[in-house]
Amino acid sequence: CIGLARLGFLALVVDAFGAGERGIGKALGEYHGEMVAATLIPTGRVLAGIQIQENVRAVDYLQSRPDVDPERIGVTGASGGGNQTMYVGAWDERLKAVVPTCSVGNYQAYLGAACCMCEVVPGALTFTEEWGLLAMTAPRALMVVSATKDAPQFSVTEATKSIAVARPVFGLHRASDKIRHTIIESPHHYNQPMREAMYGWMTLHLKGEGDGSPIREPEIETVEPEALRCFPGGSRPDDWLTLPQFAALEARRIIGNLPKPETSAEWSSWRSDTLAALKAELTPPVRRRKTRKPIRTKRSTTSAILAVESEPYIGIRALVDKGDLAKVVILIDVKGMEKVAPHKLATELRRANWSVHTIDLRATGATAHSGDKIGRAADHNTAEWSLWTGRTLLEQWVWDVRRILDETGVRKATLIGNGPAGVAALCAAAVDDRIERVATIDSLASYVSDVPYQNQRLGIMVPGVLRKVGDIPHIAALAAGKPLLVARGVDGAGNVLDEDELKRAYAFTSKAAASAGSVFAARSKTTAREIVKWLEEN
Repeated sequence: CIGLARLGFLALVVDAFGAGERGIGKALGEYHGEMVAATLIPTGRVLAGIQIQENVRAVDYLQSRPDVDPERIGVTGASGGGNQTMYVGAWDERLKAVVPTCSVGNYQAYLGAACCMCEVVPGALTFTEEWGLLAMTAPRALMVVSATKDAPQFSVTEATKSIAVARPVFGLHRASDKIRHTIIESPHHYNQPMREAMYGWMTLHLKGEGDGSPIREPEIETVEPEALRCFPGGSRPDDWLTLPQFAALEARRIIGNLPKPETSAEWSSWRSDTLAALKAELTPPVRRRKTRKPIRTKRSTTSAILAVESEPYIGIRALVDKGDLAKVVILIDVKGMEKVAPHKLATELRRANWSVHTIDLRATGATAHSGDKIGRAADHNTAEWSLWTGRTLLEQWVWDVRRILDETGVRKATLIGNGPAGVAALCAAAVDDRIERVATIDSLASYVSDVPYQNQRLGIMVPGVLRKVGDIPHIAALAAGKPLLVARGVDGAGNVLDEDELKRAYAFTSKAAASAGSVFAARSKTTAREIVKWLEEN
């Protein structure tokens, strides 16, 4: 920015939402990804979209200044800032020169790499590839800067693929000279050679000077970040609206506008419409290839391991107790079946003569991806890859449960979800009639959280679920025609709700159960033995 100013440009720097001085805390250096940005997902808002909106407003501001030529504005940034550059450059036609640095590759390359939540556009691979985004810049000037030693998703190879398909679109606009790929020997950075290439591109397309070749950087003396702060030290106002707080406000506004059934007819209509919306979120694409036959391997005299192809090429395993199929409980937990099978609850269930089935849901247990965890998100990478393809892990987990029911031949089962898997249990119970009762334990009671999610999974975050279906109590209400137990519900911060808080959180579910004439219980304190007793009695 100093280099640009020395060359006669006015440079505006914007802190992205949740970063710089706009973090949750007042200190610099906070990360706005993982479970911070995840608080937005249930509202249908994504961080990339907010960043675009804010950068558009930055252009509005620049055009309002008397010292800015409104027809000669450009944008550049690196890494996540490069993503912002790419998106706002495509979106806002007032930007005449666009230079994303160390950020362009292709969406498919994200599948297998770790990236910030600010870079994720849910479902993008269902409607475009990155080349389509780059092509939207035409006929304005676009220079993509790539580093030879960058991560795979931003590599020269992957960027070249996108640029190759975008280039003919510039040709259609008679602007073949307006797209350039600049490759710099460097790791992930915005180093001097990259900056000098950008200076030359901006000078050509905003000043009409030179031929776009790199311009030598003037001598620069940088400034300490603390000296540039709008709110030095701890002077930022205490009522500053953080990213999760904004998400919570938006979530509460959405929930406040949802239907509030009162009569039997209104409940019936609500359930029909909302269940259809939930099924639309949870139904996987139709697959042409037949799945392989399940393989049953003897584990002991009382149990066996069932290997099932849940979808073509996607294998899952279940630890299945032998016994009476008339009294089956499926116990799901994102920790995996080997840790759940000997758990105290499973032991109490067997003592009461239940046949216990535990499952390694995909990307959990033995199928968990190594290096998946980023910050607070234990399933960060696999959940993000699912989002890119337009399929949440939650949808896939529900399907896994249903496939185990298919292959075991169980016609009636009780489903218990522990921790984050409780949300999957509620969803499965809502859409599958073979599940005759359901319980959740230590499970999230609401998607609304004004702090980053703690001890949760990114995989249960469904884009726009609050608008399309409702909150977790609304999902529970869809299963409320069956006996339903919510035990030790937790809030977004991971705190166990007390009895009154839990009942308030599930007030909608309680009304739905009363309308359906079914049993619903919410307990803040309960033991494994008490849970089994409740199942026996209901």
